[in-house]
Amino acid sequence: MYTGFVHLHNLLRWVILILLLVAIFRHFSGMNAKREFNSGDKKVDLFLMIAAHITLLIGLVQWTIGPWGLQNILGVGMGEVMKSKVYRFWAIEHITGMIIGIALITVARGSFRKPISDERKHKRALTLLVIALIVIFISIPWPFRGEIARPLFPGM
Repeated sequence: MYTGFVHLHNLLRWVILILLLVAIFRHFSGMNAKREFNSGDKKVDLFLMIAAHITLLIGLVQWTIGPWGLQNILGVGMGEVMKSKVYRFWAIEHITGMIIGIALITVARGSFRKPISDERKHKRALTLLVIALIVIFISIPWPFRGEIARPLFPGM
């Protein structure tokens, strides 16, 4: 079951990254063209938020029952976890970065509700989503990250 969660979590990573890029492009072009904040923008943001929240739930299950999160902290102690680059990344840094990124996505999704101009709505959403993309990108265990690296497509 844990392996299935790892694969699903990884697949949803790509969905989130693609939707983030689409949303960023839509808000950038909407801001520059002074286009109204339309239902297409709202739908992309909604699908992005849903994918991010589902991925978060799967990640929390992995963090709780898997070997790298809570079980590792309970097994070796928080002091040892913080001394190890690998343990610290999986038990603290990855989950913290992703929660921050998902919170930014969620706040960006609410931009359309504010009583401000459509141009400012696009600008606000764009700013939050670009920051979320950077935080998420930093928090992913890319293959080039040395000891914490994971393959782009585990199991394939």
